[in-house]
Amino acid sequence: MIPADQALIRLREGNRRFVESLAASDTVARKLELDCNRMPFAIVLGCSDARVPAELVFDQGLGDLFVIRVAGNIVSPSQIGSVEFAAERFGVRLVVVLGHTQCGAIRATIEQLQTPAESQSPNLRSIVDRVRPALEGLLHTDLRNDPEALALQGMRANIGISVSHLRYGSPVLESLILNDGLRIVGAEYSVQTGEVTFLEGPRGLE
Repeated sequence: MIPADQALIRLREGNRRFVESLAASDTVARKLELDCNRMPFAIVLGCSDARVPAELVFDQGLGDLFVIRVAGNIVSPSQIGSVEFAAERFGVRLVVVLGHTQCGAIRATIEQLQTPAESQSPNLRSIVDRVRPALEGLLHTDLRNDPEALALQGMRANIGISVSHLRYGSPVLESLILNDGLRIVGAEYSVQTGEVTFLEGPRGLE
């Protein structure tokens, strides 16, 4: 565990190196200026897990993606509002719900369902409660005897539920889907290989 003071030092030093790299290169500074004025072409609703930074995963630069991150890539009113904002303000027409293997929120929900913890904070419970529907049915299948398979299928089911919430939980997004070409798709990131598997392909390729 890294103490808070040491973590703050690392962040400050990292930012100093970033600023110095800008000052040392007109090309880099110009690229930063251009990137900051660029409009995002996709919205990514992903997990807060530090191993899944969307800009790196998709090899995109500053300004390319509008990224929303929350544990378990769950959908709550604030996430829906953020997607609505980007879709309306910037004209973004693709939303990707990005789940990933070895997701801690999925595992925490499985643990809570199998062995309820009374001491769990209400804030953490609010996340677990949004993941719960993806897992409850699976626990009544043979998957309950295979923790890895259960976590994997639970992660995929959770992506599907989040996609559905975005597609059908907002009149704004529903209108954009029907009338303006908005697409909301799910995707699965493997922390083992780095590969993203889209659960829907481009139209005509599904």
